[in-house]
Amino acid sequence: MILKTELLHHQHTAVEKLQHIKIGALYMEMGTGKTRTALELIARRLEVEKVDFVLWLCPCSVKSTIKKELEKHIDTGVELIRIEGIESLSSSTRLNCELLQLVQSKKVYLVVDESNLVKNHRAQRTINIERLAEYCKYKLILNGTPISKCEKDLFAQWYILDWRVLGYKSFWSFEANHLEYDERIPGRISRVLNVDYLVKKIAPYTHQVKKSECLQLPKKKYKEVGYSLTDYQREHYEEVKETFLFELDEMKPSTIYRLFTACQQVISGNKVISKVEDPIKTLPMFSNQTNPRILELLNNIGNANLEKTIIWCKYTKEIKDINTALEINYGPESVVNFYGDLSKKERFESINKFTGDAKFFIANKTCAGYGLNLQFCNNMIYYSNDWDWATRAQSEDRVHRLGQEREVQITDMFAHRTLDERILKCLNKKEKLVDSFKKSIEKFKTKENIRGWLDGGEDLQ
Repeated sequence: MILKTELLHHQHTAVEKLQHIKIGALYMEMGTGKTRTALELIARRLEVEKVDFVLWLCPCSVKSTIKKELEKHIDTGVELIRIEGIESLSSSTRLNCELLQLVQSKKVYLVVDESNLVKNHRAQRTINIERLAEYCKYKLILNGTPISKCEKDLFAQWYILDWRVLGYKSFWSFEANHLEYDERIPGRISRVLNVDYLVKKIAPYTHQVKKSECLQLPKKKYKEVGYSLTDYQREHYEEVKETFLFELDEMKPSTIYRLFTACQQVISGNKVISKVEDPIKTLPMFSNQTNPRILELLNNIGNANLEKTIIWCKYTKEIKDINTALEINYGPESVVNFYGDLSKKERFESINKFTGDAKFFIANKTCAGYGLNLQFCNNMIYYSNDWDWATRAQSEDRVHRLGQEREVQITDMFAHRTLDERILKCLNKKEKLVDSFKKSIEKFKTKENIRGWLDGGEDLQ
């Protein structure tokens, strides 16, 4: 394999550390060039014939992006790399059999890109990748950070590399030495033990790169844009809040998520019509042209001088509603969508159109937040947020990465006196919304104060 692009200084440092060992972890923040760094390590192994093929596993949504990245950096030898989606290994017997035959017949270098997708040791895709890894002497995991939620994330990722690094053949032995659970809430981790041991074990095989340490990027400028619910919408919000709060059981996290989801549906402009114990069903309260949230979005876009803009949404219905509104106001060719129900071909076409003449890229961040290189755009609007800081950070860095030359403008929309305000507070503090809610329950005890929490009020001292 011959590479046609040069390593940057921080990438060269990473290669120098990991080039003499068979396994490794590149924890490089988004935009610092972990793909190019990985290719250098691979090329050096291919050159001395330690490996003769590469299996590159990544999220399905970024397969086309990875392919473009490989073509950008590789002069000859791109045919030696096979790219497959991590999610596909969950259910495709045919693909698992093909890849198992591949790793048994060739000297394969295994790359697991965005390795946080295999942090669940029980997941079928993790089990299948572990089986493939047994036949690969050279392995590399790539991710932005070592941990997205807690140190529990480390076990499965490092088991894929080599169980001997952490020293545990099973999750149960790892759990016994490092995890302490909350006695009141089954499955909730209250404390992680012996963290220094874990750090010491993985350090020789790990290279971490933070964007702030190696890149001089333009700043990110944040703005919050608020609006008010209509009287009818506010009335329904209070009704839904009371109904789901009455059924709340803090011992069952599902009831907390249902409360949050029901409230967010109303904020988005939907009427919740299902019973509290049934799956949440909704009907629209407004047309696209009367929904106060969409009207506020259009107003904000009108003030942006029609710069290319990425609009992040939580729900697919929001994407479709915004698409309709923008098509009416700016024309069908100005808008593209990116979400889970679209085929790979449709997603690829959306990216190409946005790279070209399209002005608006409307996407779900859990789908489009990984792997896309959109640094030609510097304007982002979060139409609706969820409570996952990790995917929020990933989505922001689709534009705030190597190659961005302008200040990145990030706008968060929120409805006054609703759960929206609480979500923004948690995101600003990088705190999980559920954890914040449970702390409030333990602290306040009374439902009157919890109601205030759901309306974005300040925590009581």
